[in-house]
Amino acid sequence: MTHTRRYSDAGITAQLSSLASMKMSDLWALWDTHFRKRPGTWSRDYVINRIAYKIQEQAYGGIDADLKRRLIRMGEKHSNIQTAKNPAELLLLPGTALVRHYGEHEHRVVVLPDGQFEYQGKAFKSLSVIARFITGTHRSGPVFFGLRKETSKKREVVR
Repeated sequence: MTHTRRYSDAGITAQLSSLASMKMSDLWALWDTHFRKRPGTWSRDYVINRIAYKIQEQAYGGIDADLKRRLIRMGEKHSNIQTAKNPAELLLLPGTALVRHYGEHEHRVVVLPDGQFEYQGKAFKSLSVIARFITGTHRSGPVFFGLRKETSKKREVVR
């Protein structure tokens, strides 16, 4: 793909470097110039990364359409996302570590590339199985590890 540069490399580098020190309100203003709607996440890193990509895409051109289709097909072929049972677990990339203090111990779980979770050197199919292993009672794994808030129904005290 041929693309004429519209910006200098130094200018792009300066723009990208400035993102890290920008106030969140300024990042949102910049976001609004590049995207039609705001994301479902308010993660500063996510916002910075997406804006940085857009700045580079405008300066140097985007991914070739054929290459983009090939990458999507490869991702779909090798993805474990369709096998995940819990939507909260879909956001966890391989290598993500979840840490929970429970009792007198720190419990560390690492997301594996195949969509399972490693805890104490063993692979588990879900966070809920690990939460049950740790507590001895049935628990929501995503709630136990802080990925989701407990629903108000479960918190109600019956008298």
